[in-house]
Amino acid sequence: MDTSLNGTWELNYIARAPMPFDSLFPKTKPTIIFSLPDTLARGNGGCNGYSCHIKITGHQIRFGDALSTMMYCEPGGEQVYFKTLKTITSYSVSDGNTLNMIMGDIAVMRFSKK
Repeated sequence: MDTSLNGTWELNYIARAPMPFDSLFPKTKPTIIFSLPDTLARGNGGCNGYSCHIKITGHQIRFGDALSTMMYCEPGGEQVYFKTLKTITSYSVSDGNTLNMIMGDIAVMRFSKK
């Protein structure tokens, strides 16, 4: 099992966002925490805490629906984050510090190790 995913990752790029990254997440950047072999990922969507089931086979990864707390959040970055997470089909970790989440053959999310 690839344990390079383990730890806390902070989002620093998301593709096809309806507004600039810093406007989507003005206060808190989304995070994702992996504790493999646990099949649950957790983190913060930019406003609410969340968890979701994950299925990993090699470098293929699938995320289940995120279960999150229900605070009201502006301006909608969290919804973009959760929607994009559901499109992820694989991942790559480079230099142990950068996590790319990939849809098909396009990196649509990038995280930095915290």
